[in-house]
Amino acid sequence: MGTYSVADAKNHLPRLIDKALDGEEVVITRRGKPVVELKPTGERPAPPIGSHEWLDARRRARPKVDISSVELLNLIYESDEE
Repeated sequence: MGTYSVADAKNHLPRLIDKALDGEEVVITRRGKPVVELKPTGERPAPPIGSHEWLDARRRARPKVDISSVELLNLIYESDEE
């Protein structure tokens, strides 16, 4: 269980929210006494569009192309030379 003062919570609230979403008990204290516990209201929200997970999922969903970047460049330059 992590206990944090009100001042720590004020300065690091996004980090404490992430800890609570990851399942850690987060307790905020005032004058050394526990007053608030942070806990998630449901499952962790999906990552925002543009995050690495989203990009990886999109890349995996696309059809596979069986050509390397070198082969593609060779094809491009061959057409210029003709």
